[in-house]
Amino acid sequence: MVLFAGQGDPRRAMALLWRTTGPARPAPVRPGPKPALTVDDIVAAAIELADADGMAALSMRTVGDRLGRTAMALYTYVPSKAELLDLMYDHVLSELPTDYPLDDGWRGALAAWAADLRACYLRHPWVLGISQARPTLGPHEFALRETLATILRATGLAPPALRAVLGALLHFVHGVARVTAEVRQAAAATGSSDEEWWYARSGALAEVAPDLAERYPSALWIESERAMPADDELPYLEQEAAENFSTGLGVLLDGIAARAQRPAS
Repeated sequence: MVLFAGQGDPRRAMALLWRTTGPARPAPVRPGPKPALTVDDIVAAAIELADADGMAALSMRTVGDRLGRTAMALYTYVPSKAELLDLMYDHVLSELPTDYPLDDGWRGALAAWAADLRACYLRHPWVLGISQARPTLGPHEFALRETLATILRATGLAPPALRAVLGALLHFVHGVARVTAEVRQAAAATGSSDEEWWYARSGALAEVAPDLAERYPSALWIESERAMPADDELPYLEQEAAENFSTGLGVLLDGIAARAQRPAS
């Protein structure tokens, strides 16, 4: 299920994201046994719930239950689930570093940035289900792009090229992280392990397409020198996803370096 950010009231969402609506911890209307909530309390509880049970479990009611409040009590602070989603997404991005030293050049800084973003996505895999088509326009989303743009400026490329490079890097990290998250979730979601799935289907495939190698020679040639990973701590497919990330990022960085060395037109 794809979720779209930015579906709440624009002015209220922007005010909450940028915290222009007053103090983060409003005073309670009247004395009582429970302390006043804050927007940050609600966002933190929602993120914990999504991390544990996924977005399907998220509602204003379930977040309220986690805080010992009713859903109606939360609406005083966050107008709806739509604004809450924006706040959750932007808050997760606040975990990312915003400064990467360029002493050893932009390539090492970019590799570190990509690894940090991938790790953040995998800590909060529900984030990967939020469409990249519409940004939240929150401060931490801007900080993410500012950090990446600052590193990329060191390549010497002009803004038109850097815009394309920035987009390619963001989409690459997001895509590889999403596959890794899905690999981790597949067994629980389907009820069969990776080994069971492949064993059942590879046998059936051999029956219906015995001439597979002749029909698709290049596709099978690419697989011919596949080596089993030595690290047994992670499932095979997750190790393969990590290798795809490392190799693919290297190819992207090689391409950026080659483009940066071309004479300006």
